[in-house]
Amino acid sequence: MTLIKLPSLLDPHVHIRDLAQSHKEDWDSGTAAALAGGYTCLLAMPNTTPPVTDTAALTQYQQAARSRARCDYGLYLGASDTNIETAASLAPQSCGLKMYLDQTFGPLRMEDLGSLMAHMQHWPADKPLCVHAEGRTVAAAILVAQLTGRAVHICHVSRKDEIELIHAAKDRGLDVTCEVTPHHLFLTAASPSPVGASSTGEGRGGGYREVRPRLATESDRLALWQHMAAIDCFATDHAPHTQSEKESGNPPPGFPGLETALALLLGAVHDGRLTLDDITLRMHTNVKRIFNLPDQPDAHVEIDPDLEWTVRAEELHTRCQWSPWEGQTLKGRVVRTVLRGQVACEYGKVLAQPGTGRDISNQQSTI
Repeated sequence: MTLIKLPSLLDPHVHIRDLAQSHKEDWDSGTAAALAGGYTCLLAMPNTTPPVTDTAALTQYQQAARSRARCDYGLYLGASDTNIETAASLAPQSCGLKMYLDQTFGPLRMEDLGSLMAHMQHWPADKPLCVHAEGRTVAAAILVAQLTGRAVHICHVSRKDEIELIHAAKDRGLDVTCEVTPHHLFLTAASPSPVGASSTGEGRGGGYREVRPRLATESDRLALWQHMAAIDCFATDHAPHTQSEKESGNPPPGFPGLETALALLLGAVHDGRLTLDDITLRMHTNVKRIFNLPDQPDAHVEIDPDLEWTVRAEELHTRCQWSPWEGQTLKGRVVRTVLRGQVACEYGKVLAQPGTGRDISNQQSTI
């Protein structure tokens, strides 16, 4: 066994759920999954129940995270057409502002372009602005950011036209960054199993394929790889829903991904499409820089890049207990995750206790 030591992973885009959606995931199970996947800090999205758009909801989720989180974390505030001043006032307690310009899970889609501009004008300059934008709204978000003199981060880019636009904007010196998920790098709308595959290898219903942004075409997927130089971060967009919800008549969109992301990307290293330096850059260095995350002393992950393992839902820590990679054999696995000098997870056994994670929102980066 050959062990490689890397900086611990940082995920800027995770859905923890908790409170009214604890049956899907909570801070305990979600951060256990994070540690098992090599992550020591995650940033949680605000499209929860209730949505994190005001003081009351933010306080509830802060209390839940403080009591249950096993790794470090930050909480996004959600933008709406009516909370421009409120959101800005709560910025010091958050890791960033999330603006939804397209369809998503939950009620936070903004319809008013004026609200987008107002949020960008009012939001403090030392906190990130993140946008769920697809197609034309990617262009709108970049334009409004430039008009207001702000940097903007585009979440889960999935299409050829989007990454080409972002690459062109970067080439012209515009202050835009972006992230891509493993499922958009490796899957398409036409992919066969393992999406939704059962442990017996049989395909499941279409609800297991529901995700936002939707899985795209092979041309879109290849374009992401071709424009890798323009991709700043790999983010899981870990979005757990239960099997019964996925099999319902109105399946919610989202894939769990914290425990499989690194192994999938290590597969690309074995194939010669990425290097370990690429992974460190996009899963640690750039995330820390873009989101102004503080140092985590004595934090690292030890991996066995050659260890093969088969994804089995019953062995995962995520509460939703399924994976789009169910039954697939991956090459490369986390052996040990260390946080603050303590072994937080070893050979899949999570050792960090609930409540030991820290809120990074008010801590300052040294970058």
